[in-house]
Amino acid sequence: MCGRFTSLLSPEILAALFNVPPPPDIEPRYNVAPAQMVAVIRNLSDHNRLDMIKWGLVPGWSKDLKSGSQLINVRSENVAEKPAFRHAVKYRRCIIPASGFYEWSHAGGKKQPYYIQLEDHSPICLAGLWEAWKAPDGSELEGFAVLTTAANKLVEPIHDRMPVILHPDTFTLWLSHNMHDPELLQPFYQPFPAAGMTARKVPDLVNNPRFDDPACISQV
Repeated sequence: MCGRFTSLLSPEILAALFNVPPPPDIEPRYNVAPAQMVAVIRNLSDHNRLDMIKWGLVPGWSKDLKSGSQLINVRSENVAEKPAFRHAVKYRRCIIPASGFYEWSHAGGKKQPYYIQLEDHSPICLAGLWEAWKAPDGSELEGFAVLTTAANKLVEPIHDRMPVILHPDTFTLWLSHNMHDPELLQPFYQPFPAAGMTARKVPDLVNNPRFDDPACISQV
């Protein structure tokens, strides 16, 4: 799964990578957690936008927030079959810009966090789905979930799942409103090559979602 990540990309990098205006007031984040507001890239009205929406997708047909509050990840293998994601995977795909993500190994009754990033420290662009949920009072909540796939050889000793990572040359197609066939999305869901990634042990400070500090990614 994917339960935490970092977002350390400058406004200039985000603007150049996704062809969006440089976003104002984007601060480095060392411990992005579910239920928080997160910067995502969407294609709306035929142009890319960077918007802040909640990490936690609530299906449009949900009667209340509780039923969808835990949908932070979705397995790519059967996403097109799940009622909660069937519409979003066709029409509401998004990209979550990140610098790295955390995963936890379980050994000897202890959870050890690892920080995983690309070997060249370039951006990690996570594949996501978003949905808009309308409350009974007419207000609207937009939320997203991160797609996951089987772990590659680097991540596998730590966890059996990892987020779907998009290559830059696939961004346009992933965000396109003209591609609705879930079968054509299958090539996106392959695990990112292990040879291009690194992982290191980090302090358990990251376990606290209120702790957001460079110490989260320091090696132990």
